[in-house]
Amino acid sequence: MVGVVNDVKLPETLAFRLGTVGAVVADRFAERIAAHDLKPKHAGLLTALSAGEVASQQDLAARLGVAPSLVVALADHLEGLGAIERVRDPRDRRRQVLTLTGHGRELLQACGEAARSLDEEITAGLSAAQRKALQAALGVLAAEAGRR
Repeated sequence: MVGVVNDVKLPETLAFRLGTVGAVVADRFAERIAAHDLKPKHAGLLTALSAGEVASQQDLAARLGVAPSLVVALADHLEGLGAIERVRDPRDRRRQVLTLTGHGRELLQACGEAARSLDEEITAGLSAAQRKALQAALGVLAAEAGRR
């Protein structure tokens, strides 16, 4: 009907609140790692490589759910920083395999420290039990989101 207003208050929805908080936290995280010439997507690629599995740019794009061209651009930057190395796959010379360097591990450690510091900041108003519950709930939401 024309003129009928839905009584759902957008700011009270979980989707809106998570989106708002997520945007603020992402911006703060980006600010903290910018000193290392990194952006959150670089940290994501470093994290994906930290599992120690040999991964091609194509494999990483599929795993991260992003375009291969994005992985190439991120890898170019990280290679320029000395954080990763590209090596031809000995089993398939057409593939390039990405690996973390020692400096890449140091950068990933710095990102982890920035994230932990930010965690403490944004949860300062929560009790220990509330932090634990939030961590558990977000873990479930992340797992569910990964299935879609």
